[in-house]
Amino acid sequence: MSWLKRMFGMEKPQNPEQAMSGQAAPQAAANAPAGETIAPERIGLNGEYDQSGLAKRVALAFDQDPQVADCDTVWVAQTGSTVVLKGKAPSQDTLNRLTQIANNINGASAVDTNQVEIG
Repeated sequence: MSWLKRMFGMEKPQNPEQAMSGQAAPQAAANAPAGETIAPERIGLNGEYDQSGLAKRVALAFDQDPQVADCDTVWVAQTGSTVVLKGKAPSQDTLNRLTQIANNINGASAVDTNQVEIG
């Protein structure tokens, strides 16, 4: 089962690369109050405002990487612009890869792995 399906009950979008970019959709920007924009960590898979947008984009990025796509014992969440990983990683290498992927997503300022055990 994919990361998105397991955590958010969502299917992968048709254009995953665009979804992971974290760019606000033109209609979302047009609907924002004058002078306001959507914070990068709140941009969803379709460019809309989404409270869990960063976590969803990170989950999608994990789905796109064959090294970690099948890892089903780690969960992803967010606190503001910090990606929070929880659960049990099969190896330190897997956790390092998850951290690297999450750090490269637009809007991520840090990755918290304190709630992940190895083994």
